[in-house]
Amino acid sequence: EEPVLLAELKPGRPQRYDWKSSCETWSVAFSPDGAWFAWSQGHCVVKLIPWPLEEAELCKTAERKSRGGKAEPRSRGVAKEKTLECGQIVWGLAFSAWPPAEAGDTDPTCAVGLPCLILATGLNDGQIKVWEVQTGHLLFSLLGHQDVVRDLSFAPNGSLILVSASRDKTLRVWDLSRDGRSVQVLSGHVQWVYCCSISPDCSMLCSAAGEKSALLWSMRSYTLIRRLEGHQSSVVSCDFSPDSALLVTASYDACVIMWDPYTGEQLRTLRHVPLHSAPDYSSEVHTSSLRSVCFSPEGLYLATVADDRLLRIWALELRSPVAFAPMTNGLCCMYFPHGGFIATGTRDGHVQFWTAPRVLSSLKHLCRKALRTFLTTYQVLALPIPRKLKEFLTYRTF
Repeated sequence: EEPVLLAELKPGRPQRYDWKSSCETWSVAFSPDGAWFAWSQGHCVVKLIPWPLEEAELCKTAERKSRGGKAEPRSRGVAKEKTLECGQIVWGLAFSAWPPAEAGDTDPTCAVGLPCLILATGLNDGQIKVWEVQTGHLLFSLLGHQDVVRDLSFAPNGSLILVSASRDKTLRVWDLSRDGRSVQVLSGHVQWVYCCSISPDCSMLCSAAGEKSALLWSMRSYTLIRRLEGHQSSVVSCDFSPDSALLVTASYDACVIMWDPYTGEQLRTLRHVPLHSAPDYSSEVHTSSLRSVCFSPEGLYLATVADDRLLRIWALELRSPVAFAPMTNGLCCMYFPHGGFIATGTRDGHVQFWTAPRVLSSLKHLCRKALRTFLTTYQVLALPIPRKLKEFLTYRTF
């Protein structure tokens, strides 16, 4: 089933031409509970939108769109849309996970270091501004980077550890529970750092720069584990599977490589070939540079956005896309945390929402996912179980 365009959001301000990238949506983000959506719409502005979408409403919207009708705006609940004036072009966005509540803590107000949902924004001048989502108040301005903060990633365990990736060729680790103190500076890239992703088990960090290799770091010792070499051009995006057992990297070489992050082994390569199979394409070198890749919440699908103006959806066990959607100048993509649809950002500052395959995970996959959440590849290989079962658990067979 091809993705259906559910809705499209457009900047509410006139386009400005005095700044490079001033109207481009380089980043979109959903809060972990799916209740908020953040959108760097250009013009130094981030929109925070409450997102209590129900499945029935999504289906109705999809039906209206498929019949050629217009999606009707939905009335909001108590939470209200917010506009964050960042003062600089916004490149990266990341929501925190909910910090673990302390025993007896019933204070709903968000003070620094206490449980609250926050949004970090990476800016053009190297600053990172951190906001309280519920009120829209600025909590921190983190200083240290010397160039554009291109991407941000929070530790999923609620520890308020934030990693930032910058064009100054470094990554920085911040502890927001300690007044935004800089914990570590990670150096190793020789080009701009485009992307960073912390594994769901919080043991690893992957970073991608304008280089042919991605770097894998330990989140425990903040040391380099290995270089992942296999791409033929700049790696620009990366993401871990929900069980941390897989890592995908996307490159300007028009390929996505699926890795075992524990061993560094390449498990699969997904090639972005032309959609049309006309004879004219047979002798052409396809240069569909990738912009973004992300895993679905259950870990059975991938979404990619490329310069050939297509959103592709891939099933984990197949080497060809299972669905396509035409889009305009896509830059980023992200799944809704509970599945069912994908948000994409475009070069003209728009956000588009697309339906995505809904899947009921098999018992086999659920068992694999549960086991791989706490077992490394080496631990699985050491188990006294049949070889075929080991291959399945380590994603050597799908």
